[in-house]
Amino acid sequence: MVATRPVDFRKGPDALAALVSDEYGGDPYTGVIYVFRAKLADRIKLVWWNGTGLCLMAKRLESGGFKWPSIQDGVLRVTAAQLGALLEGLDWRRVHGGRRPIALQITG
Repeated sequence: MVATRPVDFRKGPDALAALVSDEYGGDPYTGVIYVFRAKLADRIKLVWWNGTGLCLMAKRLESGGFKWPSIQDGVLRVTAAQLGALLEGLDWRRVHGGRRPIALQITG
């Protein structure tokens, strides 16, 4: 989930988790990765629960900026492939989700 509005980048993992539940109605303790941006689009923070604790990752691009959705209220769902492109500073909108794997039940 990508939060489309910039956040105060002094916030740590607990404050960002509180923002997820208070502002976006999400549950930060489900394993979903939440992505936040600074006012300048050259820095991002990711927050997620890994089953044993709240994790925080921060990244700053040396040149250029992250390709970000238009600034509006709310969050945007992206696929794992789109998240990977976003983290690399690529245009995530050009990445297609592809087909979902189909679970097969083996009997016999």
